[in-house]
Parts: sequence; structure tokens; C-alpha cells
Amino acid sequence: MNASAPSADSLRAALAALLDGLPPNRAAQAVERLIANYRGTTPTDAPVLRDRSDVAAYAAYRMPATFEAVRGALDALREAAPDWEPRTHTDVGGGTGAASWAVAEAWEDEPPRTTVLDWAEPALTLGRELAAGVFDAEWRRERIGGALRLADTDLVTVSYVLKELTEADRTALVTEAARTAQAVVIVEPGTPDGYERIIAARTLLIDAGFTVAAPCPHSGACPIVPGTDWCHFSARVSRSSLHRKVKGGSLPYEDEKYAYVAAVRFPVTPASSRIIRKPQTRKGLVLLELCGPEGLGRDTVTKRHGPLYKQARDAEWGDSWPPAEDA
Repeated sequence: MNASAPSADSLRAALAALLDGLPPNRAAQAVERLIANYRGTTPTDAPVLRDRSDVAAYAAYRMPATFEAVRGALDALREAAPDWEPRTHTDVGGGTGAASWAVAEAWEDEPPRTTVLDWAEPALTLGRELAAGVFDAEWRRERIGGALRLADTDLVTVSYVLKELTEADRTALVTEAARTAQAVVIVEPGTPDGYERIIAARTLLIDAGFTVAAPCPHSGACPIVPGTDWCHFSARVSRSSLHRKVKGGSLPYEDEKYAYVAAVRFPVTPASSRIIRKPQTRKGLVLLELCGPEGLGRDTVTKRHGPLYKQARDAEWGDSWPPAEDA
């Protein structure tokens, strides 16, 4: 069913095979219910995914976007620590395994041994089917919350999970991840409340002795004044025709907004500064909104800057700036 290597294309192929034969109207109805839950504000102490139809709808609706968001966070981590390679990985609340696909792709030459933990057995079962022949993982049912205990591991990913937990359980989970891992990557929706959860997790990780590898160019306090703005990024997600049918859209792509933090217990070289808004291109110049060690700022790059101007025109939201000398 799957291609031999983890990638966005092989994930889409696996999802297409999964959805083949599932009535689109049934999948669409399940997607509508899941969207309502996803956008809600009430934490849940029970699995959101109740049965195979729910899981199939969720996979079509969320896996490509979650994959791209986690891939963006992992790319930034790898840029800050290019020589580090995890040998073990725990995907907390991993569901059908989108984050695990991204991890397997990031270290494709030697993917880490992955363990996916989730409280929804149907999600684990389907995730195992999707990943068959692509990457090896252990899929284990666990209640995700304050009582969860993790084995020591190199990398922990927690993607789109914190929203489903109470504040106390969020604190306990991040603290447990910090206790067991060398690197922790947490991804949440790119909304003001998602950013607030990331900032809270970031503080817990720093207090536990971690260094922020990305997106921040420092481990100090976030320079954004609470309530005035929020830090988030965007990932372009390709949609298959079946994906568009299930989601009720017409465009061949969508933009997934996400917030994240990647923090580590080993030496890293964070970005000199990070582009925190979509670059604005004007005639003969590019405006870059940046976050750096000294706080928020703006860089205006013009044709007079020579090669740097071309690099600015090619720069994307979320990139480090200035680019590496060999870029």
C-alpha cells in the first residue's frame, strides 16, 4: 500500500488507499464533528476518535497538515543541531502517527526506533497499517495525561495534544517529557491560545535545564507582549482530490498555521534571528519581520545588498536570518 520511504507523497498515497471505498459523505460528516471538537475549548478525558470511521476521517483531515507542521519544527531543530541523530523516539498522543512519519523522514538514512503512545486503540491500529512497510514503530495504548510515565528516549514529540488536556495534565506531561528526553518538540495550532500553551511548555523546559533550539534564537523571555500578538508559522500542505472532497475544499493546497518549540539538553546553534512573518516584497526591497536575541525588529533588504537581496526574496516565513554562508 505504501511507498518504501516516509515522505509527504507516500503518506498521501497511503491515505488515498485508506479512503478508497469509504463513502465521502460519511467521511465528511465525521470530519465536521472532528473539526467542531478540534476548534472547541473544553479539554477531554476520553479519546476523540471513537471508531474506524472517525479515525479514517481524522487521518484524511489532519495527518497531512500535522506532518508538514512537525516537519517544519524538525527542520529547524536539525538546522540548529545538524550532527545530532536520535536513536529512539517517543510520539506522545501520536494517534495515527503523523509526527512519526515526519521523524522517520527527517532521519531517513537511519530512522530512530519509534514508540507511538495514544489512548485511542482505533487510531493506533490504523496508524500501524499506514506505516507498514514504511518505518518500524511500536504502537502502544496509554492514557495521555498527568499519570503517564515515559521511558528514557532521545526525542519526544507532542503534536496537537496539549489542547486536549487540563492545565495540570499539560504541566505534568511536559515535565515528564523533560525528565526522560534529550530533545523535546512540541507543536500546537498557530492560534493565540496555541501559542500560550507553547510558551508555558517552553518555560517548563527551560526551567528543567533545556536550551531552546528553535524557533527562538535565545532561551530568554519571549519579547512579545502577552495579548498583543502571538508567534506562529505556516506550512503549505498539498491536497489530493479525495482530500479536497472530504474537507469540502477546492484548492489544491492549504496553509497550516502552527506554533512550536524545540528544546534540547545538548549544545546547539540557534538561528541568529528568525523570520516571524511572511516576508513582504516590494519593488527593489524585501521587508523582514524578525525575532532576535535583542528582541523584535525589522530588516529591510534592498538591491544594494547584492546577493543578500536575492536570498531575502527567496526567504520564507520561519527561516533563520541571515542565511548561512553556504546557503
